[in-house]
Amino acid sequence: MEKIVRTTWSNPPSQGARIVAITLNNPDLFTEWKGNVKTMADRVLLMRDQLKAKLVALGTPGTWDHITQQIGMFSFTGLNPKQVHYMIKEKHVYLMASGRINMCGLTSKNIDYVAESIHETVSKVQ
Repeated sequence: MEKIVRTTWSNPPSQGARIVAITLNNPDLFTEWKGNVKTMADRVLLMRDQLKAKLVALGTPGTWDHITQQIGMFSFTGLNPKQVHYMIKEKHVYLMASGRINMCGLTSKNIDYVAESIHETVSKVQ
């Protein structure tokens, strides 16, 4: 059994590499892929802008400029370990122990709840 699974682990399927090669070498597919990447990146920026705006509108203590100044899929919230624990256990908003939250998990349907949860947490938990 170990020999069978070892071949899979040591030699992952090449299908993914083939798909990437086809996409990068076909001008139409490459253009479509770049458009998709831009759409995803713009969405993350929009979620960052909206989260910051909602926290400011709620009067959440602290400064939230760092949310829009950071880049990438994750944002450091500045929440301390007690606040992170509260967010997870009481509000069911899941983030890393370091206070980093995945911006890709924010949607137009949950961003209000997340902002209100951060506001409540920062106001209640020191």
